[in-house]
Amino acid sequence: MARLAGKTCLVTGAGRGIGAAIAAAFVDEGAQVWVTDLDGASAAAVAADLGKAARAATLDVREEAAWDAVLAELLAAEGHLDVLVNNAGITGFESGAVAHDPEHASLADWHAVHATSLDGVFLGCRAAIRAMRPAGHGSIINISSRSGMVGIPAAAAYASSKAAVRNHSKTVALFCAAQGLAIRCNSIHPAAVLTPHVGTDAR
Repeated sequence: MARLAGKTCLVTGAGRGIGAAIAAAFVDEGAQVWVTDLDGASAAAVAADLGKAARAATLDVREEAAWDAVLAELLAAEGHLDVLVNNAGITGFESGAVAHDPEHASLADWHAVHATSLDGVFLGCRAAIRAMRPAGHGSIINISSRSGMVGIPAAAAYASSKAAVRNHSKTVALFCAAQGLAIRCNSIHPAAVLTPHVGTDAR
């Protein structure tokens, strides 16, 4: 089946792991996929493997200007955005063991996790709504986590950010409905996923 034929999709954090798998699945379903990642070289490698249906772009999801630039480029090239997957996220343990429990986590480490895993989702949702508004329809998919529903004692910032993603998805969906827009917004809640970079892909 080609359920996404004619659709333009953007996936964040798609240079490896879960994001790369999502991008590949979308291409298999007939989509034109923009593979984005903070690591532009990784995004380019994934897009090259996927062929002509994929295009790479460097995107720091924490930065408003980066979202504006990538969406402007996408709309100029494709004319429309149909699907956004906000997949980019971090655990806070990417550089090794760090205290992330509620008693010992530093404010800087707390902010760093939320900047990517929550602020990035907020900015992505905002950009997608604006890009999808002219057509009046689209789909926003936010990758939350089981951890956002049950908490993690040793990863307070990660659990908090994923819980917020879950609730913000509901807010986005309600806002779009109130605006008369057929823009869906859903969150997905995986458990731990064993990838080559499990530190960044543990959900």
